[in-house]
Amino acid sequence: MRVRAERFRTERFKAFVDAVVAIAMTLLILPLMESVSEAASNRLSTAEFFTEHSGQLLSFGLSFVLIATFWLGHHRQYRDVEWITTPLLWINIAWMATIVWLPVPTAMIGQMDTDVLQPVVYIGTLILTQVTTLAGGLYLLRHQDFTTMPADTIREGVVGDVAAIILFLVALAISVSIPPYGYSALLILLLSGAVSKLLNRASRRLGRSVGRG
Repeated sequence: MRVRAERFRTERFKAFVDAVVAIAMTLLILPLMESVSEAASNRLSTAEFFTEHSGQLLSFGLSFVLIATFWLGHHRQYRDVEWITTPLLWINIAWMATIVWLPVPTAMIGQMDTDVLQPVVYIGTLILTQVTTLAGGLYLLRHQDFTTMPADTIREGVVGDVAAIILFLVALAISVSIPPYGYSALLILLLSGAVSKLLNRASRRLGRSVGRG
């Protein structure tokens, strides 16, 4: 006999996720606030501050945009979800853990000398965020009664997550094997739309061939 998983309404869950993301985005600015205090103590000019802390500023901007992008994707994924279960809650707790952790490797980029492990930690965190996003999409695809979102839309989101994971892995390989490119390798994510279209076409062709078989 199959036991039905306990269901919960999503209002508190969505509010909690929003709060966690907002806190994580706020934490990104704290190292810069400390740097401003140090700059004032050292009597640096504004131009000198921006020059000396350009790495921190870039890492802050990059992570801020990435967290915002992840949150927008999460919002789209769960916008029409009406029920949530304990397994889905734990998937999202894992997702939030990666978001909360991201300010740490962000601070490493801005304040520490770059080494091989640094991009592994930073981009690896982004990959884990995308993997947990994918896990949530696959769960919703198997439990479509939890959401009013059409199955095709959920499936497109899953394909988009797979495309992003592939591109993150490529960016990680580039940043580790060709250090001068560093985190600029993340610009490859601009191809996510094109890769998603290719994967969608491939999945539709596979579906048609399986159907004929």
